[in-house]
Amino acid sequence: MSLEKNYFCHYGVFSMSLAKKYLKTRPVCKATFTLPPKAHNGEDAVELVGDFNGWKAGTLPMKHKKDGSWSLEIELEPGREYQFLYQLGEEQFVNDDAPDAYVQNPFGTGKNSVIRA
Repeated sequence: MSLEKNYFCHYGVFSMSLAKKYLKTRPVCKATFTLPPKAHNGEDAVELVGDFNGWKAGTLPMKHKKDGSWSLEIELEPGREYQFLYQLGEEQFVNDDAPDAYVQNPFGTGKNSVIRA
């Protein structure tokens, strides 16, 4: 069994979502990140980068689904905050439209999305 809390956001007219499931059987938060079909700006690769993977590209590719959306589920440690961005192609990074919070990135060039597990 799990407790689920959904966060829906909008990327233009497309809805982006961030869903969390807290497992009762073990201390894990399963987080599902989803980008709608047209939010990837025509890129053929979409990845999730953030604190949970050391900001390393190539380690958390999102899966392209039949409906054209992109999705990925990862396990996070409850009680922690994680900064993240979506990487579209090789050089474009975008925020979630409605994360739990935004924080200034360490380079002073923009903000990172935050998920609280």
